[in-house]
Amino acid sequence: MAKNQEERILTLHPQGKTGVNILKRRYDFIKDFILSTIKEHGTITFEKLGDMAVDQLTETFDGKVLWYVVSVKLDLEARNLIERVPKTSPHQLRMKS
Repeated sequence: MAKNQEERILTLHPQGKTGVNILKRRYDFIKDFILSTIKEHGTITFEKLGDMAVDQLTETFDGKVLWYVVSVKLDLEARNLIERVPKTSPHQLRMKS
């Protein structure tokens, strides 16, 4: 790999669909935000998580915050780190126990 190429990660999808190929540093940044926010709140609606991400990260993140939140959230579900709370509307997220 050339030195100027940054490390990338192919995300997973909980329904087995093809994930997206994104820069690992962006993935890690959004992953840390999602996990710490869910841990702090216990359960949180996806909408609130997205709003918080946009409010807190837009100035410092070099990408479309909400798009990355959606992609990384699906990946974290596929990796069994977080889960949707069953029968919640709008859907809520929590850490997988």
